[in-house]
Amino acid sequence: MAAVDKYNVESAEILANSALHLPITQAAPIYEQLLTIFPTAAKYWRQYVEAQMGVNNDDATKQIFSRCLLNCLHVPLWRCYIRFIRKVNDRKGVEGQEETRKAFDFMLSYVGADIASGPVWMEYIAFLKSMPAANTQEETQRMTAVRKAYQKAVVTPTHHIEQLWRDYENFENSVSRQLAKGLLSEYQPKYNSARAVYRELKKYVDEIDWNMLAIPPTDSCKDQMQWVAWKRLLAFEKGNPQRIDSASNKRIIFSYEQCLMYLYHYPDIWYDYATWQAKSGSMDAAVKVFQRALKALPESEMLKYAYAELEESRGSLQSAKKLYESLLGDAAETTALAHIQFILFLRRNEGVEAARKYFLDARKSPSCTYHVYVAYALMAFCLDKDPKVAHNVFEAGLKQFMHEPVYILEYADFLSCLNDDRNIRALFERALSSLPQEESIEVWKRFTQFEKTYGDLASMLKVEQRRKEALSGTSEEGASALETSLLDLISRYSFKDLWPCSSKDLDHLSRQEWLSKNIGKKVDKSALSNGSAMTDKSTSAPSGVSTASLKVLRPDTSQMVIYDPRQHHGTTVPSNTTAAILAASNLSNPMATVVGAASNPLSNPTVSMVDGVSSNAFDEVLKATPPSLSAFLAGLPSIEGPAPNVDIVLSICLQNDYPTVQTKKATSLPSQRTAGPAPSTSDLSGSSKSHPIPSNSSFRPRDRQLGKRKDQERQEEEESTTVQSQPLQRDAFRIRQMQKARGGSASQTGSVSYGSALSGDLSGSTC
Repeated sequence: MAAVDKYNVESAEILANSALHLPITQAAPIYEQLLTIFPTAAKYWRQYVEAQMGVNNDDATKQIFSRCLLNCLHVPLWRCYIRFIRKVNDRKGVEGQEETRKAFDFMLSYVGADIASGPVWMEYIAFLKSMPAANTQEETQRMTAVRKAYQKAVVTPTHHIEQLWRDYENFENSVSRQLAKGLLSEYQPKYNSARAVYRELKKYVDEIDWNMLAIPPTDSCKDQMQWVAWKRLLAFEKGNPQRIDSASNKRIIFSYEQCLMYLYHYPDIWYDYATWQAKSGSMDAAVKVFQRALKALPESEMLKYAYAELEESRGSLQSAKKLYESLLGDAAETTALAHIQFILFLRRNEGVEAARKYFLDARKSPSCTYHVYVAYALMAFCLDKDPKVAHNVFEAGLKQFMHEPVYILEYADFLSCLNDDRNIRALFERALSSLPQEESIEVWKRFTQFEKTYGDLASMLKVEQRRKEALSGTSEEGASALETSLLDLISRYSFKDLWPCSSKDLDHLSRQEWLSKNIGKKVDKSALSNGSAMTDKSTSAPSGVSTASLKVLRPDTSQMVIYDPRQHHGTTVPSNTTAAILAASNLSNPMATVVGAASNPLSNPTVSMVDGVSSNAFDEVLKATPPSLSAFLAGLPSIEGPAPNVDIVLSICLQNDYPTVQTKKATSLPSQRTAGPAPSTSDLSGSSKSHPIPSNSSFRPRDRQLGKRKDQERQEEEESTTVQSQPLQRDAFRIRQMQKARGGSASQTGSVSYGSALSGDLSGSTC
């Protein structure tokens, strides 16, 4: 495999499958290549060893098992191992049986805690039962061995725990019913506890992908979910209610070892495993874990520091020093951090002189940065209580790092601790005379802050003005940056989180400053999508607003999705009657026509296209948009994101005079209705259902004329309101209802009068 595809899982699977169909002499190099990249892939080890067993190559099989078994606690691989052992020892008689029994004990000591180890326990017990017994003593020994195996198996949470308990009951009852009663009552609570643990454990185990290959961490959802699954399993094992004594830690060790088969390249898992061993009192085991971790991840500085910390904490200073020296071994890859940490290590364990000696050597290294000077100077000042040495180190570093603003600020902080205001001012002046303009911003800021805190009023104002003059070329405002503002005063007279004004005043001044900086800017033509004007050409531009500013950002209509709350996936086209009702309800208002078309794609062919949506409907919306709204939209600033800043929008509204336009009176189209059933509220929404209108013989002509007159007066009152005084209707369906009710009450002499166009309640009847 190529270097770029080193951890390519798909390529590895293809290679492994191809090796299955090759002779072992040709397949062996492929397996070796795969296992070099995936050393914990139990399925590849098993495939490799079974290929060797297939040609009876016992020596090669033993060698493969010795390489993989202890690092791959995988039950199928270990069962393959026991199958090989039994085949080899079957011809050796009693001696071979003893070797097989030892192999079983060896296997169960490593994978006997696996939730899938039930068949292994059953196979082991069956093997013990099959062993010959020449006399009563051997028979007793065999029964004792079988009983111990059962008693271990029934307290281990496995998939076959219930079957193992039934087998154990049968075994004890077959030996002695009287003895069985006492033994079973003793192990019944332990079995119940193990079974309860199994039910909880299974929930965590089922989330794990046992065929996953160990690859470095990625951002894929699958890898992250597997990491989470393993962390949850480890947390469960640490809180396992079966943990009674130190022997129970074997389950946690087993879980960590299994986890590392799949998260082999995750440094946090290695670190957690080692620190858990150390906290459990097994310092030697923790050291071994770190050694394995560095073998798996030799480039991990984090693990080297963690390992060195462990060695230093237990007094193995020489081992810790070797680890630090390994970080400094390659001069080309040595980092400034490695120098700093080694200086601190020497200072802690070998004294001031050893640290100073190494610092003098580190200064000559090409990887030495200003960080090394700062770290050593602060160590000399804080730990050695020697400000003179610290001052000399800072001065020596200034010759090399005058161009580093951060170094200047660190030096200034040190001088502040010495109350050396004269040298602080000298340092700022030296630095600002050599730093480029764009890199001096933070230094100027700190200089201004220093004068504000420790200088007099004249020096404070002088430095502030110098700062404005020096930085005026770095901002877009240019000369306007030199002007004095109230914000400068606030900055001078504030202290930490204390301000000489309210937060409301501060926000107001910030908005004013932003507006003053952008007062002369125009809309960027490059920001206009598609470069087309979105206003009606027949409508003249309102006074005070340029034609160019009336351009509106045009959305990508091909990405728009039509929404209709009444339309569901798979619904059929409504009937012509329903479409006619919807069309008639929109004739009195052209804006409602477009809204209705958007809510009902089948009422407008140009909008009903999903794959290639036409922009005709959107153009109609903009044509019907009032000039005042167009002027408002054109005045909005270009933004990046889903919504503009509300304060900026309000400021623009307050600074502009938008024209107001009176709405024209809606003309009612004459229509003829029969005295038959009229559509209800549900009919107006597109439903095919209709309801009969009840007749009321007691309803007199005078009452009808009074109701008609009231409806007509209400209609004229509503039509006389302006666009700006009417509340914006958000529901297009209710708009159509209201307009249909108005049209019906104003144009028909014998029509139905609805008490509420919104609720659909019936308040009158036909003559």
